[in-house]
Amino acid sequence: MKSFRHSFCDPFKPEIIELGDVETQEIVKRFEQLPWDEIIAKMAGVDDSEIHFSPSLEFEDKITKHGLSISGIGDKRLEEFYLFYKRPKKVKKLFGLIEKDDPEFITDVTGQSKEDVIEALDALINGKYEFLDNKIK
Repeated sequence: MKSFRHSFCDPFKPEIIELGDVETQEIVKRFEQLPWDEIIAKMAGVDDSEIHFSPSLEFEDKITKHGLSISGIGDKRLEEFYLFYKRPKKVKKLFGLIEKDDPEFITDVTGQSKEDVIEALDALINGKYEFLDNKIK
């Protein structure tokens, strides 16, 4: 059985907020219920020095360590999402001469819609890691 944890980066707080475990059927709901537009609009009204992060929601499979971080981006309202895909991966160093395990290998993609994010979350929930590898390079 899959077991996920989640956290939130509140733009106005310097520390990441751990939200604890989340059921798989709640993951997409948590993403959809976050008031992205409201948070970004509030960010537009304060000095940059008061902002610590873009609003970001992270979900991670506690067993496989595959995770997605979703950041909402915009000037005065939500315009797009950035997706960051974290997973353990063997990476090649020194022109491919050395292979090393990277337990937190991260790739990202910008310009994502709400539908793109939901598709990626569904892939994470269902262990479709090849899809995520191809989508988020």
